[in-house]
Amino acid sequence: MEHFVITFARGFGSGGKEIASKLAKELNIHCYENRILTLASQLSGLDENLFMAVNEKTRSSGGFSNFLKGLPRSRQYITRNEKFVSDDALFAYQKDIIENLADTESCVIVGKCADWVLRDRENVVSIYIEAPRSFCVQRTMENMGVTEETAHTTIAHADKYRAEYYTHYTNGGQWTNPVNYDMTLNSEKIGVDNCVELIKAYLQIKNLI
Repeated sequence: MEHFVITFARGFGSGGKEIASKLAKELNIHCYENRILTLASQLSGLDENLFMAVNEKTRSSGGFSNFLKGLPRSRQYITRNEKFVSDDALFAYQKDIIENLADTESCVIVGKCADWVLRDRENVVSIYIEAPRSFCVQRTMENMGVTEETAHTTIAHADKYRAEYYTHYTNGGQWTNPVNYDMTLNSEKIGVDNCVELIKAYLQIKNLI
């Protein structure tokens, strides 16, 4: 196949984002997360005619990926302490961006229900990363510089948000259902670097690399 996509879903604090980033770096492809939501937010604020002009420009210059590469990795649009808010228009833009990326380049996409959006494509491998709460708490304390109590609260809130988000936008799907994914990995037992190696081995089995 000319190109492929690896999607990642992950429990908060499990190291899923780190695994995704390392994998992308080793494969020399881009890893997309918050830049997708940044662009979707920008586009959703445009009137229809202006969006069509932007859309035409991106398609003529190689897709949304050229725009995404220069965008900041903003956390502005999804914060850890906000309640789940449905924004169907924003998700529709986000879905278009994900599909455009899958059409035009090999890449890693973290979150955003990308596994569901691209579920019918043969060139997509979906990964779910999880770990025991104690492991996630320790990582969260270290990475965020917070207390154990705050880490527990943050993880519970973030995972609840992700589960509700996934259920809403996949018409009732379950975020943690292993049937949704090609591979479900326990990052504590396997280790971050070994998760990367296992995923690369699976991509070889699928003749994607």
